[in-house]
Amino acid sequence: MPDLSREIEIVSNLARKAGEVIMNIYQKDFAVTYKGVNDPVTEADQQANTLIVDGLHTHFPQDSIVAEESPLPSTSLTTGRVWYVDPLDGTKEFIAHNDEFSIMIGLTIDARTKLGIVYWPTRDHLYAGLTDETAWIECNGIRQRLSALESKSPPNISLVASRSHRSPILSTIQQSLHIHNEQLLGSVGLKIGHIAQGKADVYIEPSPYTKAWDACAPEAILRGAGGCFTDIHGKPIQYGLNNFRNLHGLVGSTPDIHQRVIQALTGRCSSCES
Repeated sequence: MPDLSREIEIVSNLARKAGEVIMNIYQKDFAVTYKGVNDPVTEADQQANTLIVDGLHTHFPQDSIVAEESPLPSTSLTTGRVWYVDPLDGTKEFIAHNDEFSIMIGLTIDARTKLGIVYWPTRDHLYAGLTDETAWIECNGIRQRLSALESKSPPNISLVASRSHRSPILSTIQQSLHIHNEQLLGSVGLKIGHIAQGKADVYIEPSPYTKAWDACAPEAILRGAGGCFTDIHGKPIQYGLNNFRNLHGLVGSTPDIHQRVIQALTGRCSSCES
């Protein structure tokens, strides 16, 4: 594993600076436009995107960058270093003023995630992870190690799900796994942060709703904390392909229940991938 301490320091600073930009806009009136049906964007998304992308270009001029609010590359990026940027994950939550949004920056090397930063600006929580090595949270100037090694026993297993686009298939999965506790939360990064902190046990997004920038940083953090992060078939997330879409969904959990979750999903999600 290469030494990525410089990268962690730089992108942590970029995430915090982007958080300042976002919070300045959050406290004022702002306009909302739409990139597509049910796909809002604000000046906070765009300004944070510019700040982060410009910073990455300055510090890592040889690296490729895939960012949500930038034009997508026309070719696949399966080799070399690629940064994946979601400058405001949880735009709907930002618009609703419920504080559940984050900035996410992740790095892949040869299409495998290596590091991730998720910054929660309304709480000044910064999650960081190096894939399969370590993960931590910085809060109030204190760094604490994250561990997602063991879930609770049914029926105390806690599912963390999307507040704005919860899949109806989750109800079936809950019944199959005897899960009675559910938390609704915006932002993939914050949901994965909850699992890494031991505040939840499993996250499931069975549809092809998410993109590579939704997965890269959260995967590094959860795997750094000892958890599992795959598609709904239990296979590794594929990065660098030219549609940048997670066609087979996302599953993040503590390692002791991951296979049970995958088995519960098998055969129930064929309609999710059409």
